[in-house]
Amino acid sequence: DVIYDISPQDTPIMSSIGKSKATAVYHEWQTDTLAAATTANAAVEGADADAATLSPTTRVGNYTQIVQKTVQVSGTLEAVDKAGRKSEKAYQLAKASAELKRDIEAIITANQGVTVGNSTTARQMSSLLSWIKTNTNKGSGTTAGTDPTTSGVSTRGDGTTRTFQESMLKDVVQKVFTSGGTPTLLVVPPALKQVVSGFQGLSQHRYNSDTGGQITILAGADLYQSDFGVIQIVPNRFMRSRDALVLDPEYAALAYLRPFQTNELARTGDSEKTQILAELTLEVKNEAAHGGVFDLSAT
Repeated sequence: DVIYDISPQDTPIMSSIGKSKATAVYHEWQTDTLAAATTANAAVEGADADAATLSPTTRVGNYTQIVQKTVQVSGTLEAVDKAGRKSEKAYQLAKASAELKRDIEAIITANQGVTVGNSTTARQMSSLLSWIKTNTNKGSGTTAGTDPTTSGVSTRGDGTTRTFQESMLKDVVQKVFTSGGTPTLLVVPPALKQVVSGFQGLSQHRYNSDTGGQITILAGADLYQSDFGVIQIVPNRFMRSRDALVLDPEYAALAYLRPFQTNELARTGDSEKTQILAELTLEVKNEAAHGGVFDLSAT
């Protein structure tokens, strides 16, 4: 009378970034940057003040995407005794809710550009890979990787894969820090998580036993001490196998136009139809706060 389900339900990026509210199908926000620091800032005593030309903010946005699951349970199935659950409807709705969250995690880590949508085409949000353009390290082999032509609109161009090396990670972390970000999260697929655990900067950590008893060997790593702060290393089952994302979670959020809701649909016979639905988009508050190492392999 027990149901065993080992399907993964962890959604590390969705769980790490914030939440905000969208008020339109095209959700917008503003970005800005300070002028470059200069050593030429010196004024003549008594000189008139010259006002600098104002630099306007940059207005960016992303389209909302509707995600949904609909379950249908017959009256008979709901009424009979069942093994492992009391209500088939409640059980199926719980499954659908977990599946929706997995779908959202897969969407925000996919190589997906924006789709405006129309009466026959569904709207699609642009994913993280579509936004990250400033701080990247990509393949340059037979086929060179390319960054999105327009951040938040286009997709990435995949290049020839290469072995993930620590120097690539350090390059991107430095770029993010130079841009003003504070990277605290490295999200990698399972195979690349094992590669990161073998980086030289992590290879000297051990547990010692002075009692002569059993010792523990530390073969993996959950934290990476970079030159610019500690970065948490998180494996992600739903992202592509060729990407490693360096993120500052403070500068990303999921903006909900319609939060998760349950809709009981009209009955058309001896069954109940229930829809779980949400409408949301990915809000990358400033893409320069993030980075990525792309076109990777574990060997």
